[in-house]
Amino acid sequence: MSIKNRTIFENDNLFVLRGMDSESIDLIYLDPPFNSNRNYAAPIGSQAAGAAFKDTWTLSDVDNAWHGEIADREPALYQAIHTAELTHGKGMKSYLIMMAVRLLEMKRVLKKTGSLYLHCDPTASHYLKVVMDSIFGKNNFRSEITWRRATSTQKGSQHRSTRWGNNADILLYYAASSAAALSPERELTETEIVKKFKHIDENGKRYYNDSAHIWRTPNMGERPNLCYEWRGYVNPHPSGWRLSKERLEEEYQKGNIVIRPDGKLERRKYLKDYKGASYGNIWDDVRPPAKEERTGYPTQKPIALLERIIKASSNDGDIVLDPFCGCATTCVAAERLKRQWIGIDISEKAVALVRMRLEKEVGLFGPVIHRTDIPRRGEKLPNYRTHKHTLYGKQEGLCNGCQTQFPFRNMTVDHIIPRKHGGTDALDNLQLLCGACNSTKGTGTQAELLTELREQGIL
Repeated sequence: MSIKNRTIFENDNLFVLRGMDSESIDLIYLDPPFNSNRNYAAPIGSQAAGAAFKDTWTLSDVDNAWHGEIADREPALYQAIHTAELTHGKGMKSYLIMMAVRLLEMKRVLKKTGSLYLHCDPTASHYLKVVMDSIFGKNNFRSEITWRRATSTQKGSQHRSTRWGNNADILLYYAASSAAALSPERELTETEIVKKFKHIDENGKRYYNDSAHIWRTPNMGERPNLCYEWRGYVNPHPSGWRLSKERLEEEYQKGNIVIRPDGKLERRKYLKDYKGASYGNIWDDVRPPAKEERTGYPTQKPIALLERIIKASSNDGDIVLDPFCGCATTCVAAERLKRQWIGIDISEKAVALVRMRLEKEVGLFGPVIHRTDIPRRGEKLPNYRTHKHTLYGKQEGLCNGCQTQFPFRNMTVDHIIPRKHGGTDALDNLQLLCGACNSTKGTGTQAELLTELREQGIL
């Protein structure tokens, strides 16, 4: 990995992502714009004052070439985005194109053992799910997590409400491959420990009695291979022991199977070996940022939320990336948990917030690396941008003759004014035509093509 730990890039995250080495990141968390049709700004006088972004999207907000890039590299993905346009409008299409070109790069930079968590809300979550299924593969979707960020958001009004209160966000969790690991267990509270692990052994270690799971029950069926004599004990029925003879002896040597003074067997489950209960996919125990944690950043998330994700999906020393790092919550959580981290944000305020929060909340002074350049990755970069990519976006995938939607590969670059009539290779003299329209136009002009199409009743 050519990028050093504790680096924050002040740049467009698409450019930075494209400069990063493939399969170099262990965990990605992103909290991008939600397509909420709102503008955000931090309050004057707050630590984040000056941080602002708009969350309203139109086709003029996205690069025309991005359309063509997606249609070229991922035709099925582009069709999914086109479907979102038909059902929701051009604003959703623009937002999803912005997200898709970045998610494609995030998929590339993730290690095969890596994971990604996308933070969103119901405005676009169902469309983003389809986009991510297309990019990561539907079998690599692991969970949809609901985070209850507030107890209630509905205020009293003389008007009847038309919807339930919106007090939850969504996290879409995807793995890069089946090799990605997850540790979803939570630590028990002291009260839970005392309640579950009621007994204390001769060494002062807590355990609970699991003797009911020494032998299989009769209704589990006969298992001749688990019927054997062990240290003078014989199974009481043909269902046999729960463990093989070798495993039973191993557990005995570890002190997990005990022969009590009364001659009875006891199976012990110790606290030190307890994996814990899973949090599940409803997270209602993580509160919004506490007062002492708030910076004034308009969409700040709590440290506890990021710590849970980082603990569950990474190990000490792993590299965590936040491509929309904002007020640096991911960076702070990663630093606390001894992970390496990289942040990206287009706002210069993000750099100051990273430094301020690391100094205040982690006691880390000085070593944050601020970069405004674009990293250079080792392998050869693909040709992301051609005239054909740009034209496909400009025409929104429609043939400039018959005005019919076509896949990227079925489009041909054509001169509006033919070269023999003085036409040039400049972008403003180029267009995309489908095979049929290109054949009909031949060496004629665009005006002649449109006339012919009208006569045929196509236009």
